[in-house]
Amino acid sequence: MAKTSLMVKASRPQKYKVREYNRCKVCGRSRAYMRKFGMCRICFRENALKGMIPGVVKSSW
Repeated sequence: MAKTSLMVKASRPQKYKVREYNRCKVCGRSRAYMRKFGMCRICFRENALKGMIPGVVKSSW
């Protein structure tokens, strides 16, 4: 879980657009963010295995 202060800081509008960065909507993690799903890799994996993300299935070949 990320620091609450950093999550609040990221949610505020920045003075310059380039200073904005993405955070996971679930846990607030800033690294390994997947833009398409709006969450980090850890939360994505947990939710995908639970079947909470539509259209995502575990691959096998």
